[in-house]
Amino acid sequence: MVRKAEGEIGIGLVGSGFMGKAHALAFRAVGGIFPLARAPRLEMLADVTAAQAERAAAAFGFARSTGEWQALVEDPAVELVAIAAPNRLHAPIALAAIAAGKHVYCEKPLATTLEDARAMTRAAAAASVVTMVGFNYLRNPMIQTARAMIRDGEIGTVTGYRGIFAEGFMADPATPFTWRCRPDEAGGAMADIGSHAIAMARYLLGEVESVFGRLDTIHDARPASDGTTRLPVSVDDQMQALLRFRDRPFTASLSASWLACGRDNHLAFEVTGTHGAILFDQERFNELRVYRKGAAAGRSGFTTLRSGGAHGEYAAFCHADGHQLGFNDLKAIEVAQLLEAVAGGRQPESGFADALAVTAVMEAIRASSAGGGWVRPDDGDLILR
Repeated sequence: MVRKAEGEIGIGLVGSGFMGKAHALAFRAVGGIFPLARAPRLEMLADVTAAQAERAAAAFGFARSTGEWQALVEDPAVELVAIAAPNRLHAPIALAAIAAGKHVYCEKPLATTLEDARAMTRAAAAASVVTMVGFNYLRNPMIQTARAMIRDGEIGTVTGYRGIFAEGFMADPATPFTWRCRPDEAGGAMADIGSHAIAMARYLLGEVESVFGRLDTIHDARPASDGTTRLPVSVDDQMQALLRFRDRPFTASLSASWLACGRDNHLAFEVTGTHGAILFDQERFNELRVYRKGAAAGRSGFTTLRSGGAHGEYAAFCHADGHQLGFNDLKAIEVAQLLEAVAGGRQPESGFADALAVTAVMEAIRASSAGGGWVRPDDGDLILR
């Protein structure tokens, strides 16, 4: 029986791991935080087995469950499909959902290949469905503040940018081989965490015109999970890249590594301008460090802006400044923007088209690392050697 109610939208979630839980928490919380034209109804959850799906559905509050994602996509009560499945499944699930006329909310990276990302983006555009990709760090009110400061010229003309995403969860060479080590399932540190650094740079500075990159595999083998043998690793452990932007006169630098001991979530950037600078670190994501020229000698330096009611969606969570948001709050903001776009029949930021552009930059970095030249993300041609 199809259960639909006026002012609701049926949610189908594929996957119940770390990101699946984050999606579920966001869909459960969003209606109590933001006014919504269409409230999410937790309709169905799919996972790798029927038993696992049933347990997760009960824990997360979904009405029904299934061990087959195809059944979820085809269910008439599901109107929006949220994909938190392994990366290799993003394309087939999204394409099936789009063919069924469903809106799609997909975790990053959009796909494991540029060809799949293009196919997904074209299909979504042809079907006129709303799409969003989970670059949830961009939803941080402090990032929105930094973007506005750059746009409004508060630090003058931008003259430089350095970005990084460093974590240490793969630093130990004894860490077992997992799906993250398979190029057809993950794509290495660049796709896993570097995609966030690329998305951040695009969000703040605009479209990337060309890249020069290097990918390195430091630990070329890891033990199998049962410890009986060692398996070869072909994905990158670290990325270094130079980026040129279409409307910026400078060359920016980006790096990503999952071998960074001591780092848990170091997504950070430093943007400099003729009249100041902005520093950000996701490990302290309720703050911006800002420098403005003009102070008297001996009185200059960086000051700290702490998140509060004047910053974007912060006030929807708390009216008191300095009380801070959390990771799952960013996911709730993202879901609210997605549902608002669905209700309004428009495409939000960080839809499939934006995620395709990030994928194109990653593929250009990969091509540059292999060929040793500058590469244009839009057509893949080497332009310098």
